[in-house]
Amino acid sequence: MVARGTAGVALTPLLADGTLDLVNTMAQVGQLLVVTGAAIAAVVQIRHLRASNELQGLLTFTQQLRETELRDALHYAQNQLAERLRDPAYRAELVGRGFIDSRRHPEVFACNWFDQAGALVKNRLIDQTTFLDLFSRLVVHYWECLEPVVALLRRARPDQYENFEYLARLAHAWRARHPKGTYPPKLERLNPIDRWLDETAAPP
Repeated sequence: MVARGTAGVALTPLLADGTLDLVNTMAQVGQLLVVTGAAIAAVVQIRHLRASNELQGLLTFTQQLRETELRDALHYAQNQLAERLRDPAYRAELVGRGFIDSRRHPEVFACNWFDQAGALVKNRLIDQTTFLDLFSRLVVHYWECLEPVVALLRRARPDQYENFEYLARLAHAWRARHPKGTYPPKLERLNPIDRWLDETAAPP
């Protein structure tokens, strides 16, 4: 027996069609939720993978700073390079084209390291904020030490160490924005005491 409305129209087919439309709509919504959930999961996974890769990159750079060859090159750039650059013959070896022996010019090894770091930061393979928070002071200091070498090299190689320059520019801007460091402003400082600040006698 088929129920009829006031106009004598059968209600059961209408109810059946309405139910089918509702089921189809719910199925589409459910499918959309599944696809959306999968997309969100993929984004989260990609972010975790990227963070893992960036962390590995930072750990690699930290480890390289402990390696003898780089430590020696940085020590040379800081303590001996300025004096060596007084020698015209030494400078001439940097101006000419061709291979430069990093055993005689350890400053080139240091420049290569900073240039590699700049390339990785520029291409977002290492997080810029984290890198600058850790190494901005180091970058600024060694750019000042190595800038004369970069200038000499660029006589024959105009784009030499542009990634190092890029990194130095970022580091200078970072230091300008954070002249007192990045310690959280609402967190109380420990203020370590310099026990030898007023010491006038020469150390034994």
